[in-house]
Amino acid sequence: MCDMSEYTEFLQEVFEQFGPVSVRKMFGGFGLYYNGLMFGLVSDEKIYLKVDAENTHFFEELGLGPFEYSRRGRTIQMSFFLAPEEILDDREEAALWAERSYRAALRRASVAEA
Repeated sequence: MCDMSEYTEFLQEVFEQFGPVSVRKMFGGFGLYYNGLMFGLVSDEKIYLKVDAENTHFFEELGLGPFEYSRRGRTIQMSFFLAPEEILDDREEAALWAERSYRAALRRASVAEA
């Protein structure tokens, strides 16, 4: 088991209605996985969920932006958007948002395999 903070352990509880989520240390943060696919990431104790053309609008409608980091003087934007804070207190909402992001990860995986 990786060295997880209390926050990442809490996230496993947040997503318990979605299913068994594993947390793996990566890039100074943590990846959130379900059935071997990464559907979320945690950086600076903020949750970001996987997006694609089919689910990005849910995030944009709430004014939630992408995960970005700086590398060699450039800003890199990843296909993960900040999750709404409400999911931390509402397990049903957390399951809904996780499902959307997991489906985005599945679509991405199927494109990568093709």
